[in-house]
Amino acid sequence: MSGHYKQVQLDRSMKKMFDEIDDFLEDKYGDSFPLHPNRAKRGKTSNKESDGLFNVGVSFSAGYGSKYGRGYVVDIKLSTLSNVDQQLKEEITRETISLIGEKLKVYFPNRNLDVVKDRHVYKIVGDFALGETY
Repeated sequence: MSGHYKQVQLDRSMKKMFDEIDDFLEDKYGDSFPLHPNRAKRGKTSNKESDGLFNVGVSFSAGYGSKYGRGYVVDIKLSTLSNVDQQLKEEITRETISLIGEKLKVYFPNRNLDVVKDRHVYKIVGDFALGETY
C-alpha cells in the first residue's frame, strides 16, 4: 500500500514518538504486573506494540460529533490479567498524556499539534495538512 509521502513521514514520526513513550512506561512500570500469558516479553518482537506490558499508540478519527474534529485518538493498553488499580491507571494516563504533549513539539516541530481531552478519550488534534498532491 502506498500513500502520500508526507502521510508516510507523519506516520513514521508518530510511531517513533510512541515507541519512545512505550520505552519510558516499560522502564517505569514494566515489572509492576505479570504479562498476559499470550504477550511476548519486552524486546522479544520486532515491534514494541507486540511485546511488553504496554501498547501505546493512536488511531485516526474523522471526528464526527467532536468539538475538536478529526484527530488521532490515544490508546493506552496494559497487557496483563491482573487487576490494575484505577488510581494507577489514571496516573499512567496522566503521565502518558503529558509525555505526548512534550514529544509532539520534538517530533513535529513545524506543526501546530496538541493533545486534548475529547469527551471520554484523549486525542491529538491540529495541523495534519499534507500540502499539495500531484
